[in-house]
Amino acid sequence: MVTTNITENLIRPVFPFTAIVGQEEMKLALILNVIDPTIGGVMIMGDRGTGKSTTIRAIADLLPEIEVVMDDPFNSHPSNIELMSEEIKNSLQDDIILSTKKIKVPMVDLPLGATEDRLCGTIDIEKALKEGIKTFEAGLLAKANRGILYVDEVNLLDDHLVDLLLDAAASGWNTVEREGISIRHPSRFVLVGSGNPEEGELRPQLLDRFGMHAEIRTVKDPILRVQIVEQRSLFDLNANEYINRCAEEQEELKARIVNAQNLLSSIKIDYDLKIKISEVCAALDVDGLRGDIVTNRAAKAFAAYNKRDIVTSEDIQQIIVLCLRHRLRKDPLESIDSGDKVMKIFNEIFN
Repeated sequence: MVTTNITENLIRPVFPFTAIVGQEEMKLALILNVIDPTIGGVMIMGDRGTGKSTTIRAIADLLPEIEVVMDDPFNSHPSNIELMSEEIKNSLQDDIILSTKKIKVPMVDLPLGATEDRLCGTIDIEKALKEGIKTFEAGLLAKANRGILYVDEVNLLDDHLVDLLLDAAASGWNTVEREGISIRHPSRFVLVGSGNPEEGELRPQLLDRFGMHAEIRTVKDPILRVQIVEQRSLFDLNANEYINRCAEEQEELKARIVNAQNLLSSIKIDYDLKIKISEVCAALDVDGLRGDIVTNRAAKAFAAYNKRDIVTSEDIQQIIVLCLRHRLRKDPLESIDSGDKVMKIFNEIFN
């Protein structure tokens, strides 16, 4: 019993997601990506000190535990083939009974100075050549499988690493090849990037690969600012008591997310609405079809989150700016904000 208390005290308390004041765009984008990771992650751009890191850690802490195969470095799912490593697949084919355990959803931070080996993992070539054994040291992409991979200041990260990240996030797999030896493992995660636009923009080709884009600004309302400061002070004073006070709201939101995940596969979107989404994308001159695909997925996730089985135009209205604003071509002479431009075209097409 003493050991348990010591362990609990060693775990750093996380500020409750439901207690975060404001920043509704960021919170909605994170929730929708958790409901449907195929949306493709979210890029959060905004001022320093606006709670980006706090909110991202809070959503990871909120999620229900997942079942994994014990002693597996990839957080392999015990029955879903798409979420398990080759070794686990072979074990199942050989009718080996695997032990499992429940863990919290992995939340992995990618430091700015990370190398490719640290991100993707490394193969021990010497051991492979001498003993014929594939020895793989798992990287951050392996640890993030079935979880959240967070890159703070992604706009300062080496472009080569950003490419690797986005490729893994899009395909759900990471492949490491060296000297003719190849290792492939599942790497399905919600990719969350954050940054401050003053420190440099992300290349348009890379920005387009993020499913959603949330913009956050420093709260100007003095009453809200005081509320945020007071909430944080209460948490710092006695974190456990504050967390307990928010427990009921946290459980309600957790249940709502799980319910939405279960509903997602049954959500329908009318053909007419799909046509209108594509009309908006075409009118905005959005390159490629990612905008169309992400908007459809996000609208379904939003409908599921609100316990509806059919997508409405109101659902699309709530998410379309998040899905399209970062895909617009930059025109230095244009004064209208990209989000306002998306809504203007939306209103014209959806009447």
